[in-house]
Amino acid sequence: MKDTENLVIYCVPSLVATLLNRERAKGSPLTEKEVLQIRDACPAIAVRPETAKEMDEKRGYKDINPDYCWEQWLKARKELML
Repeated sequence: MKDTENLVIYCVPSLVATLLNRERAKGSPLTEKEVLQIRDACPAIAVRPETAKEMDEKRGYKDINPDYCWEQWLKARKELML
């Protein structure tokens, strides 16, 4: 098995933090199109799953999954806006 076969994409800074900052700067909720554009332009690195887990532990939270970012963003923003 090659070293690159089990890598995961890890957004740096986290996607949820990036989306939250962009929404606050905008002053209104992000649209699905905006969320997807931000996700597509978000800086990211490829890491092994165990490295991603360690990075999540250091952050203190698990980031939203880029593959499901719209659905997970809607849930996260409700929790973050409380």
